[in-house]
Amino acid sequence: QVQLVESGGGLVQAGGSLRLSCAASGLTLSSYAMGWFRQGSGKEIEFVAGMSRSGGSTDYADSVKGRFTISRDNAKNTVYLQMNSLKPEDTAVYHCAARAASYSSTYDRQYHYWGQGTQVTVSS
Repeated sequence: QVQLVESGGGLVQAGGSLRLSCAASGLTLSSYAMGWFRQGSGKEIEFVAGMSRSGGSTDYADSVKGRFTISRDNAKNTVYLQMNSLKPEDTAVYHCAARAASYSSTYDRQYHYWGQGTQVTVSS
């Protein structure tokens, strides 16, 4: 059974940092391009960051460029999202997703597996 499990969310003040983790079981993440998406309350899901299967290519939403970093540890079968300089508008449920392709995509429907998400709340 394939599972992606996010962790590391929580409540943080504006300007603070969090590191989200996405641990996989039932699939080998090094065979997938990975993405992080978020969905705020009453909002549509939006792309945050992506990484190619090889790890050599990354992509970020303009709203998080320079603040967020996606990375992966294939030995741990885990993907991370380091979030710095957090803003209240970053408040959302964050999901990781795996895409059976070489490169990540900004379109959520192009991903094959999803985690349940972890809540990130940034207070002003």
